[in-house]
Amino acid sequence: MRALVCKEIGSTDKLVIEQRPEPRAGPGEVLVEVHAAGINFPDILVIKGLYQVKIEPPFIPGNEAAGVVQAVGEGVSDYQPGDRVMIMPGGAAFAEMCAVPVKRVIPIPAELDFEQAAGFAITYGTSYHALKQAANVQAGETVLVLGAAGGVGITAVECATAMGARVIAAASSDKKLAFARSAGADETINYTTESLKDCCKTLTNGTGVDVVYDPVGGELAQQALRALAWHGRYLVIGFASGTIPDFPANIALLKEASIVGVWWGTWLINHPQESEQNMRELFAMVAKGELKPRVTESWPLESYAEAFNSLTNRTACGKVILNFR
Repeated sequence: MRALVCKEIGSTDKLVIEQRPEPRAGPGEVLVEVHAAGINFPDILVIKGLYQVKIEPPFIPGNEAAGVVQAVGEGVSDYQPGDRVMIMPGGAAFAEMCAVPVKRVIPIPAELDFEQAAGFAITYGTSYHALKQAANVQAGETVLVLGAAGGVGITAVECATAMGARVIAAASSDKKLAFARSAGADETINYTTESLKDCCKTLTNGTGVDVVYDPVGGELAQQALRALAWHGRYLVIGFASGTIPDFPANIALLKEASIVGVWWGTWLINHPQESEQNMRELFAMVAKGELKPRVTESWPLESYAEAFNSLTNRTACGKVILNFR
């Protein structure tokens, strides 16, 4: 089988396509023929050796994919060959075949194709958990989404809108802001030309935003923290800017604000039943047309460099997918 392999820690340009032996479905596992795989910013961090979890090369990166079940291991009864599934293997998704524990397999709803399913679980799972469990967003509250056109940002816009919140989308270009509006954003801020803090104050009549969803970090974090309302909640999702912010504790004190870290991968391991319920609710929103997964770039495996560059250069809107079929 063909696989995208990281042979040394560093740039994504150093990845190589190799022929690797096909895995087999062991006890409690499902063997999936991968049709498409989703690229996420943490994949880049893993390849660079900058992620919370370190992996020694050589390894096949990739944390989510979608395809068709080819075989099931001993003890597996929920799936059979031919089933359409999305998977979260925790690595090795960037290959034509992937063996994955059955607990990391999810049936694909009829409304999603393979490309949409390949990029669904991590981004929507993260955003919905962040807004629902971590921030307890209520209808009528105002949610500021940074990096609103990115892979997780656009799903936060959709989920917050579906939950009845007023959404302010912030991004670095008018093109990205138009994309966020197409997903339901009520207001937009171009933070390359406008003051994020001042715009938020204006758009909320001086009260500030109830929730900040931040997958960007960097210098925007300080402005966004100061834009919080009384008892606001600041969700730390990630650091796409490459810089981890230092938060002034006095701002949190003065606003009685909460700074909440969100690591969905660990949460779902510790709360599998709640995670399954979240996914059921997300699929229900898809069925009602409230969520419309936006795959804006689909690259063949041979063009993996261009696919990764669209993320590292922060030009991508929506989801970037590697196509294996």
